[in-house]
This record gives sequence, structure tokens and C-alpha cells, in this order.
Amino acid sequence: MTKKGRIFKTIRSYFGKHPSGIFAWLWVTVVPFVGSAVFAVNYHLVGQFELQTGLDYFAYTVIGALLMGLALLPTTLIALASGFYYGWVSLPFLILGYSLASVLGYVLGKVSNMGLTEKLFRKNPKFHAALESRKEKEGSLVFFVRISPVVPFAVSNFLFANLNIKLWKVLVYGIPGMLTRTVIAFAAGVAASSYMEAKQSMNSPLQWGVGIALLVIGIGGIYNYVKKSRK
Repeated sequence: MTKKGRIFKTIRSYFGKHPSGIFAWLWVTVVPFVGSAVFAVNYHLVGQFELQTGLDYFAYTVIGALLMGLALLPTTLIALASGFYYGWVSLPFLILGYSLASVLGYVLGKVSNMGLTEKLFRKNPKFHAALESRKEKEGSLVFFVRISPVVPFAVSNFLFANLNIKLWKVLVYGIPGMLTRTVIAFAAGVAASSYMEAKQSMNSPLQWGVGIALLVIGIGGIYNYVKKSRK
């Protein structure tokens, strides 16, 4: 059996005994799409919440962290709505909420798949050795995964947790990687005259061009990491 075959066999064996792990992965993959559909018909409710006092900003940060960390809404959608309804003053609190969501998602990834990494490493020592030999490259992997529009935020949290990447690396390298996509969506919201206009602007040729550029950069960075690991 090939190395990849042994890895997938170990994963299937683990999830066969831990169905909650499968549920967790399905949750972070599917629920953001469901949340987006629900938000699409209820976005006007956001406008009823104003940022005036310190308590308002605290609530905004915590609610945002929970929505992103629990994979209830995509980060880009929250950035877009925040830019339109609250303007640039809310950006630092959005970034803070994003950081807290990274911690929450990472911890949930660890808890929901407890023992998976250890079993993978025990059954596949070469895979473990390959990851250990590239510990110093983990920061670049985190950055390029975050900057890529293909890998959802919640899924990447689980991925980093199960690869045993240190949480501080996820924060230090992940926040700069995510900022590009976040600021672009946030700025689109600030510039729009209505929320629907802001959402439609995300499908403009310019946005598609930026998205494709980020995709190429992200895939290139991830490929370079994998290539170096193989060497």
C-alpha cells in the first residue's frame, strides 16, 4: 500500500470510530453556505444594530468571533456587511474578532478530532517525519492557505489544528494572509450605496481578477511548500 493509501486508511478507520469528527468536518464545510443563504434574506437586521458605545463594539467583536469561529457565516460576507453598515471604524474590531475566531475554530478542530493526529503519526511515521522536517516552513503554509480564496476560513482552522501547527503561528502568519481578502471585501462594502450593490460588486471583473490573482498566489505558495517537503 502506498503512503497516501495508508494515510487515508488511517483516517477512515478513525472516523469510523469517531462519527462526531465527520460531523464536525461536514459542519465547517456546509454550514457557512447555509448561513449565507439565511443572511441573504435577513441582512437588513444588521442595520438595526449600531456601534456607538464601548459595549456596542465589544458585542460586535464577540458576535463576529462566534459567527466566524463556529462557521455560521463566511468571513468575507461579514467583512462586506461590516464595511457597508459600520464603515472603517469597525475594521480593527473585525480583525480582533477574526483573531478570536481563529482561536475558537482551532480549539474546536483539536477537540472534535482528538487523537486523529496522534494516530496518523503512529501509523505513518514517514508522514510524521516529513511534517517535522518542515516545521520552520509552517508559517508560509498558513499564510498561503489563508490568502487563497479556495480554502474556507473554518476548514483551514481544522486543517491547521490537525496538522499540529502551533496556534501562535496560525495567528501571526494567518492574519496577514487573511487581511488581503478581508480588506477588499470590507472596502467594497464601504464604497457601496446599498448592501445589495456591495454584494453585486464582489462579482465585478476587478474582483474576479483579484480573486484569481490571490488563488494563483495561494496555490503557488502551497505547491512550493509541498515540493520542498518532498525534497
